[in-house]
Amino acid sequence: MARHTATVSWSRNGALFSDNRYSRGHEWTFDGGTVVPASSSPHVVRLPMSVAAAVDPEEAFVASLSSCHMLWFLDIASRHGFVVESYVDVAEGEMTKNAQGRLAMTRVTLKPSVAFAGDTRPSAEAHAALHHEAHEECYIANSVTTDVRCEPVDVTPVA
Repeated sequence: MARHTATVSWSRNGALFSDNRYSRGHEWTFDGGTVVPASSSPHVVRLPMSVAAAVDPEEAFVASLSSCHMLWFLDIASRHGFVVESYVDVAEGEMTKNAQGRLAMTRVTLKPSVAFAGDTRPSAEAHAALHHEAHEECYIANSVTTDVRCEPVDVTPVA
């Protein structure tokens, strides 16, 4: 069993707190030492209490799903003999009320655009199959109830 740690740190820094106008800015520190500035989303808590330039939990959720899918896709494509030159995903998350009437990230749509090198470009069917297998293997997608969709943008050959 693998264990993964993240430390989330916040400090009041002298703000009044009881007026609810404290900063939601905080840091995520990962076990490898990377520190990421984080905050509530400005869509949830208005500026200046949120930090627009920081990563919010909803963005991180979408990025986590996208990243996991991409890493599996690259692995599977490599095992099938395809050479991926680049991979860009402009993933989108949708927050709406779930079946229990609670606000939740109910849909994440991955929109990967993959460029393959040389003549290793897969057919449209093979490309879709690679994404399907990546989705089936993704640990994060297997861990959530969110409807995670994958809509590949194109299969772009690299000259």
